[in-house]
Amino acid sequence: QVQLVESGGGLVQAGGSLRLSCAASGRTFSSYALGWFRQVPGKERDFVAALSVSGDTTVYADSVKGRFTISRDNAKNTVYLQMNSLKPEDTAVYYCAATVPLYISSTYTRDHYYRYWGQGTQVTVSS
Repeated sequence: QVQLVESGGGLVQAGGSLRLSCAASGRTFSSYALGWFRQVPGKERDFVAALSVSGDTTVYADSVKGRFTISRDNAKNTVYLQMNSLKPEDTAVYYCAATVPLYISSTYTRDHYYRYWGQGTQVTVSS
């Protein structure tokens, strides 16, 4: 069983930056493929970014490409989402997710592939 706890959300002005962190329990964090998703009330949860076990494969939603960066620190059992040049449309609850992948280079953009989820952290970008 893996527990994920997000932190780092908050209120920021448009153009600003935030770094989200997601700390995982357990000793097998390094074997999980990781992802970040976001959700606005009344809408479906959207894919944001994904990272492979190997750490050398990343995928981003078109809406965040070039602005957001996903990374992992296996020594700290933590996955990060660095968010730069934030826009009001980035406002959402952000969730981290983890799953055992098929291959070490696998990344997953669909939420149903992920087995473990955090509780979410609110990000609000003001105009």
